[in-house]
Amino acid sequence: QVQLVESGGGSVQAGGSLRLSCAATGNTATIPCMGWFRQAPGKEREGVAQIMRDGTTRYADSVKGRFTISKDNAENILLLQMNSLKPEDTAMYYCAASWLYCHNSISAAIFRDWGQGTQVTVSS
Repeated sequence: QVQLVESGGGSVQAGGSLRLSCAATGNTATIPCMGWFRQAPGKEREGVAQIMRDGTTRYADSVKGRFTISKDNAENILLLQMNSLKPEDTAMYYCAASWLYCHNSISAAIFRDWGQGTQVTVSS
């Protein structure tokens, strides 16, 4: 099991950028799959991006080309760089860790360990 703590959320105007961080108590280099999810009020949780242990990444179509997921294994941190933010990106963002290999889709079902979330608000 790994403890996850997100930071970096905030309020920005459309077109702006934010960088989310997720600090892990464990060695992120050994975690098979890590991901970012988001949930807006009244909506279901949505997979945003995931990264495999070998660095292979996958993105939701809604963020492709704007968001970048990465890991700093030396610091045990998962990152999400978010550029060209849109009002529809407003949500609580969660990082998660899975001890199974990433699926071809970004599925919350395989993720066991979750952070507490960080709020991202994008105004038009």
